[in-house]
Amino acid sequence: MSGIEVTGLAQRRSWESVGLPDVEQVRPGLWSVPVPLPNNPLRYVLVYLLELDSGIAVIDTGWSTEEAWSTLVAGMAVAGYTPPDVRAILITHIHPDHYGLAGRLREASGAWVALHPADAALIPARYGLGLERLLENMDALLVEAGVPDEVRAELTGASMGIREFVAAAEPDVLLEDRASVPLPGWDLVTLHTPGHSPGHVCFLDRRGRLLFSGDHVLPRISPSVTMHAQQPVNPLADFLDALRGVRDLDVDEVLPAHEWRFRGLDVRVDELLAHHRQRLDETYAAISGAPGLTCWETTLRLRWSRDWSQIVGYMRRAAVGETLAHLVLLESSGRVRRDDARPVHWYPADDSSDR
Repeated sequence: MSGIEVTGLAQRRSWESVGLPDVEQVRPGLWSVPVPLPNNPLRYVLVYLLELDSGIAVIDTGWSTEEAWSTLVAGMAVAGYTPPDVRAILITHIHPDHYGLAGRLREASGAWVALHPADAALIPARYGLGLERLLENMDALLVEAGVPDEVRAELTGASMGIREFVAAAEPDVLLEDRASVPLPGWDLVTLHTPGHSPGHVCFLDRRGRLLFSGDHVLPRISPSVTMHAQQPVNPLADFLDALRGVRDLDVDEVLPAHEWRFRGLDVRVDELLAHHRQRLDETYAAISGAPGLTCWETTLRLRWSRDWSQIVGYMRRAAVGETLAHLVLLESSGRVRRDDARPVHWYPADDSSDR
């Protein structure tokens, strides 16, 4: 059992009963609005409303579905607001469950949309006219990973179905690391925390001693950190560095985008770091036990949260990407190496069997 202190007790009770939590006033001027995610094991995203003198700012939005929109609007009403009261839309990262309603909400309100530049740069290829090239690059990556032909086409396009849940919005404001967020009455600072997404950010409320952690630090699960066509060369190294960067922040409470609020940021970061150390060792053991495995073959030898037969579609592609992210980090730390073949085969660094 995790050593953190759960502060969102009602949220956890709702999670355990497979329900949707209520809208909550977390503190004066701050509201939590759960917005449902269709056919998704995370079930909902927590949208935060920050009260301003002239309206509200919103952190994340939910998927662009009618159910999500009506739930978000109803949650605003509980807090005493409507979509035209929104002045700012702060996005932790451009995955559909966080960014999906940004365009519709901006259209309804005239609010400005803020993103980190690294995620803003991904929008044209992911949600615009660059899709064909993106799919080609994704397919090439899966070929190198050794994904069999009979499943590769499915995995290449596995995320296409959720594109319909995004009303894309080019950002009006780009928020760099350590940049102050221009919200009157709030002392909010952007923290660049890449890994789960290249431009993922957390928002630190220095006055309220709160961390809006997005998907970077969640209370129960480890966020997916994968290699894919739009990730930097070593995303897991970036993620672990970013975890260490927030570990010792002086905050009273963490407000994540999923599950429930908690205290004990340092404890939770240590748990996540330990999880990845163990996963790196498991991955290394697989390669040591059978030098010359492809990434796909390595993936099949690792333990997952459910039986492999139940991991399908996008989840299967994410599993391959997570394995590859761990292999790349092992390579950068000198524990494994790759050959020049296609698909790529992996060996312990001191193994010379393919030379």
